[in-house]
Amino acid sequence: MTGKFSILQAEPEHAGQRMDKWLADRSELSRSRIRALIESEAVRVDGDIVTNPSAKIIAGAEYAILVPPPASDTPEPENIPLDITYEDDAIIVVNKASGMTVHPAPGSRSGTLVHALLHHAKDSLSGIGGVLRPGIVHRIDKDTSGLLVVAKSDKAHQYLSKQFARHSVNRQYICFVRGQPKPREGRIESRLARSPHDRKKQSVVRGTWGNMEASETGRHAITNYKYIKGFGSSPKASVGTAQFSKIVCRLETGRTHQIRVHMAHSGCPLIGDPLYGKNRAFNTAKNEGELILRDCLQTFKRQALHAESLGFIHPISKEEMFFEAPLPDDMKVLETALTGLNI
Repeated sequence: MTGKFSILQAEPEHAGQRMDKWLADRSELSRSRIRALIESEAVRVDGDIVTNPSAKIIAGAEYAILVPPPASDTPEPENIPLDITYEDDAIIVVNKASGMTVHPAPGSRSGTLVHALLHHAKDSLSGIGGVLRPGIVHRIDKDTSGLLVVAKSDKAHQYLSKQFARHSVNRQYICFVRGQPKPREGRIESRLARSPHDRKKQSVVRGTWGNMEASETGRHAITNYKYIKGFGSSPKASVGTAQFSKIVCRLETGRTHQIRVHMAHSGCPLIGDPLYGKNRAFNTAKNEGELILRDCLQTFKRQALHAESLGFIHPISKEEMFFEAPLPDDMKVLETALTGLNI
């Protein structure tokens, strides 16, 4: 490992002081950065590695700090398997697995879809998205599975981007939610903005649910939904109301967390959603079906959301393209467990 060395000599009056504080006071590094360097074995005392940030300073000892070079902002190709649904000279349609981030970001500097695409497509990706997002026309959340289209040229990127801007791309999602939407089929319109209480979350701008003209704050978001199937019977609702539902959602806009926010705000949060859901389990399960579902919910660690289909006009041939991706295995298992409530 190459990097920058800092050498510090401890004087007698320094003896007994905490090492992380002493090093931070005498370097350009913060105390938290010093602790991280110590824990990563980048600090030595008289040539010996030290890993305890609270260790006491030894008079006369020589302290060496190795600060590694900053990580490059340019993602490098990584040999990560991809599920390619379709590919030609202009586009790639990928069935993204749950757990894969689309492009590099703080906390996701490797293992992203971009890293995998750079290995798969080599230099054949559009540059409009910049070095961090080559080829990326649109995104889906890390823990959402399913289809997205990638551009292999700037011309393809521009043409696809115009379709997304016109909301003419057909994007359909399957999700499993708690409760049952009322009405069973509808159109949700609101404005979405970052939550004032949690920066990781989006929220419906006050007053804009069904009335986007009520505020100029946030971005307009439109979700069309349809109830497909119900599972179980909700004990806290009217007779015949499902405890869980399978829903298909068609997006007109593609805002961050749009389906997750809209379904939660309508009283039907996605199963497994760590931000917007209420991950209650059957702690008082009374029959075999509830026991099976309880165990399934305990191991299902993501929002139950899958980008099932994607349709658009091909940027070069101008043909109508349509692709479908079956439910991934974890959501199939979940659906099977939910179906057990109806037996």
